[in-house]
Amino acid sequence: MRQVNTDCEGPIVLNDNALELTIHFIPRGEEFFARLSKYDDYLADILKKPGYRPGSTLIMILPFLKAFGATNKKIGYYSLYHIKLVPGAIGTFKYIRNRMPLFIISTSYSPFVLALGEKIGVPPQNIYSTELDIDQYEISTNESMHLKELVKEILSLPPLDIPSHVTSPDYLPPQVMSTIHRLDQIIWQDVMSMACGSVLRDVNPVGGVEKAKAIEDSVKKENSSLSEVMYIGDSITDAEALRLVKANGGVALSFNGNSYAISAAEIACISSNTVVTAVLADVFLREGREGVVNIASNWSPAALRRSEIDKNLLVKFFSQYRREFPLVEVITGAEKDRIIDQSETFRGILRGKAGKLG
Repeated sequence: MRQVNTDCEGPIVLNDNALELTIHFIPRGEEFFARLSKYDDYLADILKKPGYRPGSTLIMILPFLKAFGATNKKIGYYSLYHIKLVPGAIGTFKYIRNRMPLFIISTSYSPFVLALGEKIGVPPQNIYSTELDIDQYEISTNESMHLKELVKEILSLPPLDIPSHVTSPDYLPPQVMSTIHRLDQIIWQDVMSMACGSVLRDVNPVGGVEKAKAIEDSVKKENSSLSEVMYIGDSITDAEALRLVKANGGVALSFNGNSYAISAAEIACISSNTVVTAVLADVFLREGREGVVNIASNWSPAALRRSEIDKNLLVKFFSQYRREFPLVEVITGAEKDRIIDQSETFRGILRGKAGKLG
């Protein structure tokens, strides 16, 4: 049986829950989170640190959130009442789950993803996310004060301006490497040595390889195969999952993705509404990967009207896109840079601060 597996932030919601929690709890939280996110990208994509999991910004920020008063209850309450859906998401994912198994595979903290699952009708057993119990970690007054001082220091460091063409630490400017060296000390020595620093060892972010493992687990649950999976992602945490599905004959779809997602995916979609996802899922259910590649290769209003796509769904689709038709196309080497530029620009417009992160 065919199934749809999707990331949460980007394909379903406009949120970056971890960023928003950091802004909520920590002074100058947006800038603080952005710096750690850049450091996370460096460790995953440039240093390629062995065993490192993309999305580990989510664990790096936890001791600092704890220092500024975050608790399970406060995180859960904030997450529940700040879900911002991509337009069309409720109808789209209801349409999909009524026709085939639907799984959410997200790096986001479990309180947020479980609340979202309840909102769009995905049961907990079909959700993979970063488990979090921040209340179990003790923090002393001295540790709390020290962590607050470290936030100030991180904000005072020169920013990590990493040129897009750099693929090795050997080519980074000395000032950037100095910042990286200090962040290495702060996170993996200073914070790790604290009692509350054990959270860095305990929490397992569902990103990178972990998302690929979650797909494999979902396939076992459905007694299916990877060629029967359509995976929807948008960021560096989805790259391994997209590559896995693409390599095994499934549909690897970037939805308003950044360069990491587009480089790993086979098909790119740029849209302000998720109904296009329902259309592609409808094609996938009936015709598999070949059908999706075919419709993406011939993407136009006329081709859609000639297709076997659910006519009621097409009515919704065309009523949504009266002014601006969404982009759907197969990613080729010749067009990849253009698609990345278009997708990242649109992503920034649609998602704001969250769209600028890796």
